[in-house]
This record gives sequence, structure tokens and C-alpha cells, in this order.
Amino acid sequence: MRSRVAFTRAAPDVRRQDLVAAAEVVLAREGVGGTSVRAICAQAGVSPGLLRHYFEGVDELIACAYEAVGQRIDAALEAALAAAPPAPRARLLAYLTASFAPPVLDPNLLAAWIGFWSLVKTKPRIAAIHAGSYADFRARLERLLAEAGARDTRTAAIALTATVDGLWLELCLDPATFGPDEAAAIIARALEAWLPEEA
Repeated sequence: MRSRVAFTRAAPDVRRQDLVAAAEVVLAREGVGGTSVRAICAQAGVSPGLLRHYFEGVDELIACAYEAVGQRIDAALEAALAAAPPAPRARLLAYLTASFAPPVLDPNLLAAWIGFWSLVKTKPRIAAIHAGSYADFRARLERLLAEAGARDTRTAAIALTATVDGLWLELCLDPATFGPDEAAAIIARALEAWLPEEA
């Protein structure tokens, strides 16, 4: 009897998560124009009525998918920090280079991300999620920079975030041009410009 109650309570969350995951898959595969209630529900293997039961519509579901992707990336970055040596520079470099390894380095993630980015200017909730996600990344980066002795942490965080984004984008688009190790070396050299010389 207890297991049946637990299953009943868990099932709605599972169905909701399935729809969020399906929205990400469809957005990556079809782009914004092909991301419809019908396509998402077909991917999730549910009826269109179920989507409307859990979400107000496709816009809300896409926003939830964007949040879920952001949480996955944050978890990967935090895992890289946890695994890094304790030295401040090592932690900083681990945080920055985590974007050049799975699960962040993923062409399918790029395809979904392009869909999310394309909605930033037209969907206020997507814009808010985007702004919050990048603000959190930069704030964490600023703290790590300060621990490593950087002075102008705000400007450094902006510059390094843009550099990571550019390298990540090129790695996903054309991994034949350069690899993750080269991307890590590039970001390490860029980082040195913002840090004091080591004694």
C-alpha cells in the first residue's frame, strides 16, 4: 500500500520532467518553429491534453526546459569545482574549463541552446532566465577570481565569460578546428592577464 501511494505522488513529477526533457529534444532537433504541443507530446509519448494539464502552454514548457538545462550546467560546473585541487587558481581554471567537457560540451546542448537564445529578445521569461543564469555564473566567477588575487573581478568575469562562450560555441560547431585541451590552454592564457604574477 505504501509503495502505491509513493508511486502516485511521484508520477506527476515524472510526467512533468518527461515533458521538459521532450521539449529540449524537440527544440534541439526542430528549432523554435518546429517546437509545438504535438511534436513535444509525440516525443514524450503522451497526449496533448497532458501537456496542458502541467503547463499553460509551449512557452511555459520551453522556459522550464531552459531552467532545467541551466541547472544541469550549474551542477557540472560545481562538480568540477568539487573535484579541483584546493589552490584558488586551480579551482578557477577548473570552473572555466568545465565547459569544454561533457556534459556541457555537447552538440545537442548547443542545438537546444540556440533555440533558447533565439527567444531571449521576444520572450520576457526566457530573457529573465538567461539574465539570471549568466549573472549567477559571473558572480561565482568573480568570487573565484577574488580568491585567486584578481583586482578588477567584474570586468575579468565579463571577459572570461565571453571567451568561454566563444570557445564552447566553436567547439560544438566544428570540433575539427581545435579540441578541448586547446580550448583549456587558451582560457588559461586569457586568465593569466587578470591575475597577479605568481611568486
